[in-house]
Amino acid sequence: MPRDLRGFLKLLEERGQLRRISVPVDSHLEISEISNRLMQAGGPALLFENVKGAEYPLAINVMGTVERVCWAMNMEQPADLEELGKKLALLYQPRPPKKISQAVELGKVLFDVVKAKPSRDLLPPCQQVVLKDEAVDLTKLPLLQVYPGDAGKVLTLGLMITKDPESKIVNVGVYRLQLQSKNTMTVQWLSVRGATRHLRKAAERGEKLEVAIAIGVDPLVIMAAATPLPIDLSEWLFAGLYAGSGLHLAKCKTVDLEVPAAAEFVLEGTITPGETAVDGPAGDHMGFYGGVNEQAPLLHFHCMTHRKQPIYMTTFSGRPPKEDAMLAIALNRIYNPILRQQVPEIVDFFLPMEGLSYKAAVLSIDKAYPGQARRAALAFWSALPQFTYTKFVVVVDKDINVRDPRQVMWSITSKVDPARDVFILPDNPFDHLDFATERAGLGSKMGIDATTKVYPETDRPWNDELKPEPDTAKMVTRRWADYGLADLSLDEVNPNLFGYDIR
Repeated sequence: MPRDLRGFLKLLEERGQLRRISVPVDSHLEISEISNRLMQAGGPALLFENVKGAEYPLAINVMGTVERVCWAMNMEQPADLEELGKKLALLYQPRPPKKISQAVELGKVLFDVVKAKPSRDLLPPCQQVVLKDEAVDLTKLPLLQVYPGDAGKVLTLGLMITKDPESKIVNVGVYRLQLQSKNTMTVQWLSVRGATRHLRKAAERGEKLEVAIAIGVDPLVIMAAATPLPIDLSEWLFAGLYAGSGLHLAKCKTVDLEVPAAAEFVLEGTITPGETAVDGPAGDHMGFYGGVNEQAPLLHFHCMTHRKQPIYMTTFSGRPPKEDAMLAIALNRIYNPILRQQVPEIVDFFLPMEGLSYKAAVLSIDKAYPGQARRAALAFWSALPQFTYTKFVVVVDKDINVRDPRQVMWSITSKVDPARDVFILPDNPFDHLDFATERAGLGSKMGIDATTKVYPETDRPWNDELKPEPDTAKMVTRRWADYGLADLSLDEVNPNLFGYDIR
């Protein structure tokens, strides 16, 4: 049986992490207000069974904690995600093995790839009900209006599937869509995304771009779509690697695309290059309303299929913590091995949720020569497409815990001379939704070298850092219970002082 959203919701309910709400609730502002309050408190996933004016129930906050994201990935704790990252790193930039052990490890990963190959489902659940042409009515979906200043209702957690008109390579992405009519929506995306490349190529060929939107998929598939992949690798294959077995796909009814067979809803349509409509404003992950785009691509949907008694799954963006921030924390762990393979001197890195998940990064390096911190920062910005829009990079020594803001702030204040250690890169391609930049789509980046300086970075001798005497520290650890402090483990004293795991 294929994995699906329903199975994951059942797991959450069994673990006390799903709350059903049966009273009538409005998709205009009310659902997002309820969900946001529970998100801020680390509360459970919600299943609204009676949404006013809609024909289907709505699930939200499904991956609203890092713990639930791990469960979606068949794991129990964030540290396990790095093991998955090591496997992906071998595929992301494979290198000839130099030792037998490396060859064995690569062989295991390649065998996992064979097992992860997707298969075709001839009687897919997502096509139990088929609606075409005039029967397609998107207003029957419980689309949310999240903020009072939003221009309209939005679809936020659908997987958009497109295909390169030339190479036929499929791209899967998650974008915000705004309802325009009963069968049309506009899409908000960044110019570097795969679907935008496909639309440009379709325009050059004078063709329409076929599109499918899969809604209510297994959360694991959403994680695969959010993972940075080489351009010629399939998100479906990575989803199979995540799951440990191949994903079940279904051929769409009216377009030449495949979608997860167990999706709750599938929308099928096209984008005609040059056909646009006004999109926005809408609340965005930066914590502000995004601007108005007067030339947003317009999608026409001519077919909608769904399961019997389908469940609509959604989320929304805004100032953290939000559900997308929880996904980013988990992906941070997966990125680690991939990043270290491309920039070997990086020991660890962290994207703080409070830094909007990708706008600020902290790197630790094993410093061996002058100027290395700057080199590491420059390499980070170019390592993965997701890091193109990272505004601030702080580089610290390898013994600093990048997840502990106390240690990071100490490094900045004790090891940085701003005139020497802060460098600015002006006029970089940037996120249009970042209103801090003087010009839309063009901004600067800042690197901060918070490492211990070596000659010729400084001529001053650097005195020894204050550290406990090792033998005394070991003795105190050994005698901790003798002091009557056994009930106060170090983890319990201060496990999450700053709102996230600092260990």
